[in-house]
Amino acid sequence: MSELTRLTIAEARKKLLAREISAVELTDAYLGAIDAANPLFNAYVTVTHDMAREQARASDQRIAAGNAGALEGIPLGIKDLFGTKGVHTQACSHILDNFRPEYESTVTSNLFADGAVMLGKLNMDEVAMGSSNETS
Repeated sequence: MSELTRLTIAEARKKLLAREISAVELTDAYLGAIDAANPLFNAYVTVTHDMAREQARASDQRIAAGNAGALEGIPLGIKDLFGTKGVHTQACSHILDNFRPEYESTVTSNLFADGAVMLGKLNMDEVAMGSSNETS
């Protein structure tokens, strides 16, 4: 596991704004960790490698221009419940197989407006009807 994935959000933000690390480096560290661990843990139902790197590059540009949002360059996972435009979103239910929203949820719109980088969609109980994720 990369040292970058051990940073707290506050530590990562400080290093990003000081340009000690780039959002692309941080994102790639997390994508590598996901690729290594996800076959065992099944935490992500969709990993958005290309989208994450594109968002990270845009974050690096905003940081360089002095226009960083509150979450600029911070990688995170989005629960599969929230619609993400053009990204497979099924609330972990086969009834929504192949659904790709043509809209962005309010939650993700706000996160992206503040510069967050989406690593992918997180596993959950089907249509959020559960509490333990025992069968997810």
